[in-house]
Amino acid sequence: MRRASIITSMLLLCAASAYAQDATLDTPVGGWKRAGLVDKSDELAVNYPYSLVDRGAQKSRTMIRGRLKSASTQRPFHTLVVNGNPTPLYTDDEGRFARAYSFGSGSNSVEVRTPDGKAARRVQFYEADRTRPQPTLRVIAAWDDNQAEIDLHIVTPDGGHAFWQQPFLANGGGLDADSVDGPGPEMFTMTSQLRGTYQVWINYWGNFGNDGYHFDESTRQRPVITSRITLVFNENTPRERREDLVVPLRSIGQLTLVKSFVY
Repeated sequence: MRRASIITSMLLLCAASAYAQDATLDTPVGGWKRAGLVDKSDELAVNYPYSLVDRGAQKSRTMIRGRLKSASTQRPFHTLVVNGNPTPLYTDDEGRFARAYSFGSGSNSVEVRTPDGKAARRVQFYEADRTRPQPTLRVIAAWDDNQAEIDLHIVTPDGGHAFWQQPFLANGGGLDADSVDGPGPEMFTMTSQLRGTYQVWINYWGNFGNDGYHFDESTRQRPVITSRITLVFNENTPRERREDLVVPLRSIGQLTLVKSFVY
């Protein structure tokens, strides 16, 4: 019995090592982050697979950078899980990826999972800088077609409307740096505690050609795109709560009210 248990443990260890070779994470690195030594994200021109556009709403971003052993440009995709929030992981043709994320203080995690759900790489780090803003509300929109462009629209209690043309709101909320030409995800972050009614909308804007830049309706092959909207309340605190909603998108131009809620 003991020998069988040892053999099983060795097999599990070998399998874990094999999966770990499938992905690398360059940033962020694991460990304890002292105040002032957090990763920066000034290099906004290297978001894969498309160029990143600095929408200016969030100033404390960290770029999550890494590489897969093989490119993830077609289904099934790898998954990037940040603080428990999963999104499809698209890469360029060489397997590289970069994703902007606004981490708050406390314990944070970044994990890459294979299409069958196995852990390929995981990093855990503790952000000790308590001056970093803690997200009270985060809305993440992701979808399963890397040629589709989906726009996230957030209406806040004071009448603010955050979307691609107006990413920054006077109340402190706004869209994170994001690729406007392809796979997303799109992300809205609110650090102030603005009470009242919020509305979350998504718009199926269109599809792009194989080059990822030029709109081309003829390249649209999938009749239905699945969009996953994740609402995270009081992230990284004992009061954290998460809600996932799945929305099918069937026609270009479709505008859908995903959720109206009182915070």
